[in-house]
Amino acid sequence: MSDKQTATAKRKAFECSGKLKQVMADHFLELDRASQSGDRKIAWCSSVGPAELLRGMGFLVYYPENHGAMLGASRMAADVIPYANAEGYSPDICSYLTSDIGAFLKEKTPLTKAYNISAVPRPDVLVFNTNQCRDVKDWFAWYARHFNVPLTGVHTYRDIGEIRDYQVKEIAQQIEDLIPGLEAVGGVKFDMDRFKEAVVLSKKTSQLWRTCLETASAVPSPWTFFDAAIHMAPAVVARGIRAGVDYYEILLPELEDRIQNGIGAVEDEKHRLYWEGMPIWGKLRALSEQLSELKACVVASTYCNSWIYEQLDPANPFESMALAYTELFIVRDEAYKEQYIQKCHDLYRFDGIIFHDAKTCPNNTNSRYGMPERLRGKTGVPAVIINGDLNDLRCYSEEQTKTNIEAFIEQLEEGMV
Repeated sequence: MSDKQTATAKRKAFECSGKLKQVMADHFLELDRASQSGDRKIAWCSSVGPAELLRGMGFLVYYPENHGAMLGASRMAADVIPYANAEGYSPDICSYLTSDIGAFLKEKTPLTKAYNISAVPRPDVLVFNTNQCRDVKDWFAWYARHFNVPLTGVHTYRDIGEIRDYQVKEIAQQIEDLIPGLEAVGGVKFDMDRFKEAVVLSKKTSQLWRTCLETASAVPSPWTFFDAAIHMAPAVVARGIRAGVDYYEILLPELEDRIQNGIGAVEDEKHRLYWEGMPIWGKLRALSEQLSELKACVVASTYCNSWIYEQLDPANPFESMALAYTELFIVRDEAYKEQYIQKCHDLYRFDGIIFHDAKTCPNNTNSRYGMPERLRGKTGVPAVIINGDLNDLRCYSEEQTKTNIEAFIEQLEEGMV
């Protein structure tokens, strides 16, 4: 495929992109002002941590994983990872962690170019949830030592099939037990009504985000996984506040309008694919354009669904948070994961799966123990595995990936896979 051909397959722009940029600018600039003035307390939170509790207690919330994704998308990661390696962090562990710590040591951040912000905000407390992996705890522990501030969090069960009542109650108690320490840091008493308000807003954001994602079940799909990976940002950073709800109330009608007018994200959509695993942040555009040129639309992913928490319930906030954060795909066992992807197949009607084997993210890599083959036996849907990483592009071969994807699409067209 020539560069000229690839260049023709551009993403369709969204009218609400300006609003998205404003939401993110407001988020980071507010944190930067508070970091410099000290007039608001800042909590660092893992991306699927107890954000509603933090918002309900008046904290501004910063998500290092969001910063990690920005390091990957800006292609700064590979340059700064060696500085974390020099601190003793292995190049084999999460490249969000190593790129973020490396960038901090090097005093570099993509926030400078984007918002003229010189550094990430200084934390008053760091709050993790190990539902994604243990790396977030070790990541936050480094900053807790550096800034000499409290580290606290929630330890979640792993490899869960059916979620048991005792598991939900135990995690709910862990969340509730965070309150005294957060009161001490924040200097305010816990207010149940304010907490419930944050839960309500987070649930509304989740419901809208799910509805946005499920518009991709339309044929042709109004957007792609690559679009969703960008527009997902408010579902991450604006949980528990009004900004998340407001943004998706703008995005959703635009998607519905595309469906009504038969506007597909990919011209002459021919193949519908599923993305399993982490994004390759530094290659979103290249992969999007290659697949668009091949008339292939990635209509769904497990990754973008990670920010749907519809179990949240203000009438039972602690246990509903525990359940919502334990239902995550990454926490579950193999049988559940395969059933989940089968249900996605029923909804989105994809005819192929791209598994991303991420070098430094084994918890979000599901291609190593036979899942592609088992799913093909159950659904008849073939898969291709591409090797890479979320942030470290040294693990990624551009030409090999292009060739593997082209061959996979050709085989889909010929009915050979």
